[in-house]
Amino acid sequence: MKVDSPARRDEKAQDAAAFGSLAAAGAWYDGWVREAALPLWWERGADRERGGYHEALSIAGEPRPGPRRARVQGRQTYVFATAGAMGWDGPWREAAWHGMDFLLDRYLRPDGLFRTLVGLDGAPLDDTAMLYDQAFALLGTATLHRVDPDRHDLRAVALGVLNGLDAMRNPAGGFVENIAYPYQANAHMHLLEGALAWAENDGGVWDAMADEIVEMALRVFIDPRGGFLREFFDADWRLVDGDDGRLVEPGHQFEWAWLLEKWGKLRGREDALAAARGLYDAGRRGIDAARQVVMNELWDDFSIREATARLWPQTEHLKAELLFGDEARQVEAAEVLRRYLRTPAPGAWRDKLRADGTFIDEPAPATSFYHILCACTELFRATGR
Repeated sequence: MKVDSPARRDEKAQDAAAFGSLAAAGAWYDGWVREAALPLWWERGADRERGGYHEALSIAGEPRPGPRRARVQGRQTYVFATAGAMGWDGPWREAAWHGMDFLLDRYLRPDGLFRTLVGLDGAPLDDTAMLYDQAFALLGTATLHRVDPDRHDLRAVALGVLNGLDAMRNPAGGFVENIAYPYQANAHMHLLEGALAWAENDGGVWDAMADEIVEMALRVFIDPRGGFLREFFDADWRLVDGDDGRLVEPGHQFEWAWLLEKWGKLRGREDALAAARGLYDAGRRGIDAARQVVMNELWDDFSIREATARLWPQTEHLKAELLFGDEARQVEAAEVLRRYLRTPAPGAWRDKLRADGTFIDEPAPATSFYHILCACTELFRATGR
């Protein structure tokens, strides 16, 4: 790794230099991604001995070996395939296939779906097919197929997932997740992302899947009176009773807003575009004025339910501001996210900011790289990088 990267300045120097403009933010993140994060997660995050990617690195950049989920492999495949599309001069192809080969070899079930968890020896620990994992298998295969289509028939893999998902359909519409909350918006959101990614390659059945999920979001997931996204439902897609039904996640408001804006422009659907704007407004109600961060959870009256602020809602906030906000808000969102990236090992990150403004001392989860790079690619697009 290069030693003169702007991402390698010490924390005191980073704190002293505010971005000042969106172009400056784009330049800093470009250096951080290319010269710090991608090299670190390839050199330290890839398990050369056992295959695949580690679940986490310490904030000092040391691997944290353990059982690994399918979603980690799908997300890291997406990350390094996207690095190839960005023109990263590192070994993006080798890194992307390192994740994909492990995913295909260790997680693929006979029904075309992917199991959720394997041990350090690669043996299955949990054969459950979760919607969440299928979504990131779709995103990883779609992105890698786009940049390197000739090595493996990833189209067939994705169609296998699509066919396998029929067994996970709910008679009342949508899909059933294999967790304690089987009727939820979140898994559908990531399936929509995977479907849109494949639709960019092939259209057809993937357009149909994306349309189905968006129509469900507009009809079911978004509260018709408040215009904000709900999370948990019963088998007939009625809002669940009690505290679970009152949950509002600001990060998901931003994440859905970005996806609905993308779909709405593709389809020319003003209702989807209006819903996206409403979700953006709802998400901003989850910003803590003192810390300027997006909090994890609100109640449905928009009072604070859980004031801890994870990294991923900050990335989704930045994406949404790049669509709907002015430059001052965009720069502020980029500054907030950068706080999480100030670690002893440039290219790692902190995940949870407490209500008192201090970070929890814990490893950097590999799954966050997908969120960060999604935000960065939008930032690079906005700044012409």
